[in-house]
Amino acid sequence: MDVKDTANKAKGLVGEFREFISRGNVVDMAVGIIVGSAFTAIVNSLVKDIITPFIAWIIGDTDFTSMALTLVEAQGENPGIAIAYGNFIQQIVNFLIIAFVVFLMVKIINRFRRKKEAEPAPAPAEPVPSDELLVLREIRDLLDKKSEK
Repeated sequence: MDVKDTANKAKGLVGEFREFISRGNVVDMAVGIIVGSAFTAIVNSLVKDIITPFIAWIIGDTDFTSMALTLVEAQGENPGIAIAYGNFIQQIVNFLIIAFVVFLMVKIINRFRRKKEAEPAPAPAEPVPSDELLVLREIRDLLDKKSEK
């Protein structure tokens, strides 16, 4: 393989990459990922800073991480063995709170979409009749009057 073949392959690879990147769905996907990251930060803040303290205020405490089942007590330099099921419970609680918040947000967004879709479309404007049509209508009306006599 000579230098010319390598240059053509590189140019072809760059061209293919440029074509791939410029496709609409790739750009849409990138925008979705970026917006999703920002949305994740908003939801996490909502859960951590607003909802979790509110739940802690109502039920007392929402931190389950200290819960564990000790199998072997720590002795000297040997660490104890424990099953830290509290961390698992804490992650389940966090997941349920986040899933519920996302559900409510999607429900609100869908309600707005339905309202927008339910709005009736404006009635189409009555087309302005042409001069020929007006003359034909006058002729029709005159003929109707003559036939009634």
